[in-house]
Amino acid sequence: MADESPKIRIRDLHKSFGENHVLRGLDLDVAVSESVVVIGGSGTGKSVLLKCILGLMEPDQGSIEIDGTEVVAMPRAEREQLMHKFGMLFQGGALFDSLKVWENVAFGLIQAEGMERDQAREIAFAKLAQVGLGEDVAALLPAELSGGMQKRVSLARAIATEPEIIFFDEPTTGLDPIMADVINDLIVKCVRELGATTLSITHDMASTRKISDRVAMLYEGRIIWAGETDGIDTSGNDHVDQFIHGRADGPIKMAVRRS
Repeated sequence: MADESPKIRIRDLHKSFGENHVLRGLDLDVAVSESVVVIGGSGTGKSVLLKCILGLMEPDQGSIEIDGTEVVAMPRAEREQLMHKFGMLFQGGALFDSLKVWENVAFGLIQAEGMERDQAREIAFAKLAQVGLGEDVAALLPAELSGGMQKRVSLARAIATEPEIIFFDEPTTGLDPIMADVINDLIVKCVRELGATTLSITHDMASTRKISDRVAMLYEGRIIWAGETDGIDTSGNDHVDQFIHGRADGPIKMAVRRS
């Protein structure tokens, strides 16, 4: 893996919103078939990073390469072609309320790839089976599912097109610890079967330890530490140590309004 060019290569990435400088020269590599998790507190720019990679936001400065191709300011037609490489599990699931479960899973196959509905339905059933859901669930609406089942459906949709790269945005948010661990196991299983490259953002350390090969910490707009997951407890970085142990005291100061 060390001899290959990164699947995702980010250099000197900047993004501001008025006077709020969110990303301040971020550098990050994600190797082919590697699972990297970016950790950091709320409001540190994790979601902005994902949106810049996906082309939902235009960075103010910097480079983002996918398979060696620069994607910042990429023309729309080329960007749409690039999007076929991506799968995404959104923080809130982002399922379409008016579509049946199988139609949600098959959405990209039908809308982006123009696949016939019958063929797309069969693939949706197969992907639902991969995440432990039967065909009886396929005809239900998202509102008829529990939070954990909705998250599984979202994962099935993320892998339905068999993408090369999958983004996970806070994949265990809103789940109890047991269901969160079920989702983490499914993520590991599905990603391994696909051989996909994954970039995840989360503040959930149990999820981080389970799904990542490597961890990077985002703080004040930059990656301040990156290393193998097994080395996170001995990082030698005070910010990382405070974050992973959830301590109020340390170099990371949270703004608290006093009455």
